[in-house]
Amino acid sequence: MNEQLILMGVIGKPHGVRGLLRVNCFAEEPEALAEYPLSDRAGRRFSLEWMHDNVAQLSEVTATGKRAITDRNEAEKLTNTELFAPRDALPAPDEEEFYLADLIGMKARNEAGVEIGSITAVHDYGAGTSLEISPGALLVPFTRAAVPVVDIAAGYAVVVPPVEVVVPS
Repeated sequence: MNEQLILMGVIGKPHGVRGLLRVNCFAEEPEALAEYPLSDRAGRRFSLEWMHDNVAQLSEVTATGKRAITDRNEAEKLTNTELFAPRDALPAPDEEEFYLADLIGMKARNEAGVEIGSITAVHDYGAGTSLEISPGALLVPFTRAAVPVVDIAAGYAVVVPPVEVVVPS
């Protein structure tokens, strides 16, 4: 799997006894997740059909075709499985938009233009997105105040950590 994969969702708990699963979708439009070729970290391929709300029928895609997950026990084994889509299957972002995955590897600069590290991870634990900048594992909120400039084409972001954040020397 050399193609760039984008995390699109995570399989949650089973729903009922017939293999349906809750799926937490990270796409702007959750119904779009059913349109993408999905895979997990191990390379297993899946397709998804939304049943209602965040509940889906998942099928494993094999060389012989689709095999629906219809058993609760099998569905339980998929809990917390991350679902990825190939970057080239996703729509191009609009002007002034980007995928969070685009930030990883970008240089982080302070307001004076001095490089302070690289963005090594993007975290979102539910209370808002934050960027991890290394070296030093500096965490800054991904807000317009803390990251006023993101220049994807030039490969850098300007980072202004809030006063509460201690910047490693």
